[in-house]
Amino acid sequence: MKHLFVLAGMLFTGPILCPAVLAQTQAASTTAANPLSQVDKDFVQAASMSSSTEIDSAKLAQKDSEDKDVKSFAHHMMLDHTKLTVQLKMAAPKGVTVPKDNSDTSILDTLKALKGKEFDQAYIQKVGLEGHKQAIAAFQKEIAEGQDAKLKKAAQDAMPTIQEHYKRAQELATRKGVSAQ
Repeated sequence: MKHLFVLAGMLFTGPILCPAVLAQTQAASTTAANPLSQVDKDFVQAASMSSSTEIDSAKLAQKDSEDKDVKSFAHHMMLDHTKLTVQLKMAAPKGVTVPKDNSDTSILDTLKALKGKEFDQAYIQKVGLEGHKQAIAAFQKEIAEGQDAKLKKAAQDAMPTIQEHYKRAQELATRKGVSAQ
């Protein structure tokens, strides 16, 4: 009789536990198949493109600018965005590839055709000002709407650096007579 109650108890608790186990399995498989929300995916793409474009355009500035202030700004952008790229890769969930070498080719192609003062003006305008405005918007969106805690934290941690870059770009634009359009 005792065995019958144990068996009945096992049958009774079985269905209660099974849905919970089943739900965990489904959640895990959904997470594995689709690790990031669309907001998080968009952020990874935008942040990696922004940093890649910053790094590649800074290399062009080292070569094609004749202005020491522009070269100095570019050097700082290259260093900081290299660090930001590493931080983004570390924050990305396992299995999520952070694109590299995904610069905005339209910006780079425009810059490659220019030298000297024309290069400086376009670099300050397109990369320093517009690029950092777009980056700030992407980072703010991730902070407000992102679902992945590590990516949100990475965005929060990086935001002061991105804002400082924009401020420095504005100062550089003022010194060099480049309008913010």
